[in-house]
Amino acid sequence: MHTSIVRLAKQIQASKAFLGADTRLVVLPEYFLTGFPMRESLHEWSHKACIDPCGAEYEALGRIAQDNAIFLAGNVYETDEHFPALYFQTSFVLAPNGDCVLRYRRLNSMFAPTPHDVWERYLDVYGLEAVFAVARTEIGNLAAIASEEILYPELARCLAMRGAEVFVHSSSEIGSPQVTPKNVAKLARALENLAYVVSANSAGIMGTDIPCASTDGGSKIVDYRGLVLAEASTGESMVANADIDLNALRHYRRRPGMNNFLARQRFEVYAASYSQHSFYPPNTLASPPSTAAGAMPERNHFARIQAAVLERLAKLGVI
Repeated sequence: MHTSIVRLAKQIQASKAFLGADTRLVVLPEYFLTGFPMRESLHEWSHKACIDPCGAEYEALGRIAQDNAIFLAGNVYETDEHFPALYFQTSFVLAPNGDCVLRYRRLNSMFAPTPHDVWERYLDVYGLEAVFAVARTEIGNLAAIASEEILYPELARCLAMRGAEVFVHSSSEIGSPQVTPKNVAKLARALENLAYVVSANSAGIMGTDIPCASTDGGSKIVDYRGLVLAEASTGESMVANADIDLNALRHYRRRPGMNNFLARQRFEVYAASYSQHSFYPPNTLASPPSTAAGAMPERNHFARIQAAVLERLAKLGVI
């Protein structure tokens, strides 16, 4: 991790020098520190790859933000003192003073714990606004979407409800010349929420048996009309860079008309359906009341839960 941070510090400094001193936001891809878990149990991965929210890694990343006067966004695995048996995949934004101004814990994951798995306790500790965190900064209202969560429109909508103007999207996804689900979703999330999407894809992942360039290319910036402003090809790249025009975005959001999808939302129409239906259940990792800190499962726990959900939805005739 230390070696990666040292390399990133040099690359970010050089990229800013090339692009211009007015560069204010840099988004790093998913897995930029660790890669992803393969055969490790959740317990093993927690000790191998998860960092402390107040630890040396964040401190070193904060120095990059300070040295370059930028907002630095990325995604890591981190521990939590309130849930010592668990870890969470976390998107962050560090301000130019090095402080963490946004911390978002991924809510939808196939094989890792999320706040939803300890939902009641998590809300007791952090509250709902921390779950859907939006940072109001001098470069706009920033919010984070983690990896495949770009495919979940409800998440982006909940962030837009709270004023999000720029979605930072740390991702690791397939590289393909064809239209992929995530790339469709990036355009949709930008357009339907009248927001920018700044999406960074991993430039390959080394050290696994999976061909390293399978997750490569396609980092992009999408504007509030769903237009791609810049897109990188494969390999480590600074090519996905563009201007973010907050004044234009805010003017567009305040214009009446058919294209103002935010102002035309009728949330009450949908609220009852959401409140009356539960698909994937909350609190599946809730611990006994004596500890209330979560219980570390085996990875197959999540597959078993999903199988049970599918069986229940089939019986209800939903699927």
